[in-house]
Amino acid sequence: MENEVVVRTNFIWDAIDQDLEKERYQQVHTRFPPEPNGYMHIGHCKALITDFLTAEKYGGLCNLRFDDTNPAKEDTEYVEAIKRDIKWLGFDWTGGLYYASDYYDQCYAIAEDWIKRGLAYVDELSKEEMREYRGTLTRPGKNSPWRDRPWEESLDLFRRMKNGEFEEGSHTLRAKIDMES
Repeated sequence: MENEVVVRTNFIWDAIDQDLEKERYQQVHTRFPPEPNGYMHIGHCKALITDFLTAEKYGGLCNLRFDDTNPAKEDTEYVEAIKRDIKWLGFDWTGGLYYASDYYDQCYAIAEDWIKRGLAYVDELSKEEMREYRGTLTRPGKNSPWRDRPWEESLDLFRRMKNGEFEEGSHTLRAKIDMES
């Protein structure tokens, strides 16, 4: 037993293998989505290696998609540094280079559509209140008192959020998910 070799599996690659075997997907396509608000650290590198090596192992593609939706904290200096570091680590974004901000208008339109269809609402609970409503592993959550406001009111509030009429964090767009699950 002393010389027994223990082979550990990679649960991510195991799941991909199963999906490819079942022909659920034809190609592996991953993405690495850093926020350009600082230089890369070891946590970034762990995710980066997982994303890029997985695409490489399966002959797939990997996107580099900057999550650049907080302009007050982000800088092009960090974008360039992250791109340089990825190259230095020996990887390339074979799937393309993207910026989340390029899709802002599309995401905004989808959010308005969800509000109109009753799938989302504007909530006014504070972070502390939301923690109480969210629930835990042993206690189900509960619905926000703002959840059932008319969609027209949520839409008006959402548009006013976009225009910066409210204090940062005082209003949040939420999906109408099952809070008890």
